[in-house]
Amino acid sequence: MFVRELSREECIALVSSHHIGRLACARDDQPYIVPIQYAFTANRLYGFSMPGQKVDWMRANPLVCVQIDAFSDRGSWKSAVIYGKYRELPDTPQGHQERLQAWSLLEKRTNWWEPGGLKPAEQTVVGTSPHLFFVIEIDEMTGRAAGEDAVDVSSH
Repeated sequence: MFVRELSREECIALVSSHHIGRLACARDDQPYIVPIQYAFTANRLYGFSMPGQKVDWMRANPLVCVQIDAFSDRGSWKSAVIYGKYRELPDTPQGHQERLQAWSLLEKRTNWWEPGGLKPAEQTVVGTSPHLFFVIEIDEMTGRAAGEDAVDVSSH
């Protein structure tokens, strides 16, 4: 098996072609990782969530990491890792346009509000929805690939 680094363009292609990733955050020296559905555009990942542990943790420490994987078969895979900063998109006149952009990008996916909109426990019904939109501003993106098609021809 061969493993090679992905170029930035290859990382962007991988992230663009998928919509589920694993979001890692940390608080008080404790890591936490959860699946998220995202939309990628212009060096940003947009997401949706209900209030809860990941939101609390990202508010406390906005430095996050997202991993996106693709598997072809047992020996062939690609993986991109994104390092970035969490920022909420407030439901204010100033945040309205970016919230609309996040919503319009996310809604292109079936069940785009999952898993961020579901909780394992029964939720109380309130007059307004507590959901929130957020963005991860990408600082760095790296990736690797393994398998027969991962041969780095530049070294031959």
